Amino acid sequence: MSNTINPLTAMATAPLTTNTSKNGNGGNGAWFEAMADAWGKTLDASADRIDAMSADISAGNDRPQAITQLSAEALKMGFLSNSSHTALSSVGSALETMARKQ
Repeated sequence: MSNTINPLTAMATAPLTTNTSKNGNGGNGAWFEAMADAWGKTLDASADRIDAMSADISAGNDRPQAITQLSAEALKMGFLSNSSHTALSSVGSALETMARKQ
């Protein structure tokens, strides 16, 4: 039997064994975890913008332009949230399928 590693096995186990820089600390982590972390940071930034816009409107800036911008940002966050869920689910499902093929 050969000692070569099946490419599917290598790819399926990579999310668990690959070294990545997590939070800039150079720590160990999986690329799948890094992807989830990047989505989380993006969604956090969007939520922060929505909070700031909401506070501005609550403080009296209730002009149509401000309200429209808040609505657009909320819709953008909804899109990002759905996209992150789809991306993470799709990659997770693909990894599960590759692991079963062994």
